[in-house]
Order: sequence, then structure tokens, then C-alpha cells
Amino acid sequence: MTHQILKKMTWYFAVLIVIAAFVFMEFVAWFTHKYVMHGFLWILHKDHHIRDGRKWEWNDLFAFMFAIPSVLLIYFGVDAFDYRFWLGIGIMFYGLAYFMFHDVYVHQRVKLLSGLKNRYLDATIQAHLDHHGPKFFGNYGFLFAPVSYYKEVFSKPRKSSQTN
Repeated sequence: MTHQILKKMTWYFAVLIVIAAFVFMEFVAWFTHKYVMHGFLWILHKDHHIRDGRKWEWNDLFAFMFAIPSVLLIYFGVDAFDYRFWLGIGIMFYGLAYFMFHDVYVHQRVKLLSGLKNRYLDATIQAHLDHHGPKFFGNYGFLFAPVSYYKEVFSKPRKSSQTN
């Protein structure tokens, strides 16, 4: 009985670590986007701000850079399924969510999810598109936008074609 309780608590702990790593990655991404991508590694990121339909951008190298800690944590934690493994999984899930939202949904680099629509996504996308504006360098988050965007979108009456 005690073994089953500990096993169940271990899974709860694992899920908590995955969620915490996922949420923490948004802060890591925000910081990296603002101070690294728009800082000393702008040379790699600037082509992302030029929307010309290319399938490959120098900016894509950041995905590989973000993948390194995830791969290493999973590799070194897989034998014991310890916290390292679950941290790596949380980072991996964030990377997947980032790719699906940013590259697939927002920029349509892969033609999927184009019909998906709700007010949360509308606000988040608007913040990202504003970030890409010619003289606008704000909104550095990837999956969460500043609260003002959500307030604006949710203060408007719901359109009949939207479900949220």
C-alpha cells in the first residue's frame, strides 16, 4: 500500500515538474528573445522579422539551441526517470507548443491550423504581429502576451463564429 502511494506521489511530482518547466520556459524565452535575439545575436534573429516566405531562417538555429538542454536532461535522467528527465520533457513540450503556435499557426510556415480561431489566440497573435511591426520592439513572449491585449479582445462582444 505504501509503495503504491509513493508511486502515485512520484507521478504527481513528475507532472508538477513538467508543468513548472513548461511555464518557466516562457520566461526563459522572453528573456532570451529580448536580450539575446534582439541583442548580441540579432544577426541570427533579424531574418525572422523579414516575412518573405522562406522555409529556412537563420533564426531557426535558436530551436536547436533550446533543444540542447532538453535532450541532455532527458538523456541524463532517463535511467532513473528523475527530475532531470521530467524537466527535459517540460522543455520539450514548450518547444513543441512554441513550434505549433509560432511557426505553424501564426506564421503559417507549415500549412496547418489555419482555421483555428478564438479570442485568446487572436490577442496573442496580435501581440506577436505588433512585435514584428517596423518600429515596435516589445511583446517578447511567445505563448503569452501582455495583459492589455487580452483585455482589449475580451472586452469586445464575442463574434458568433468564435466559440471562446
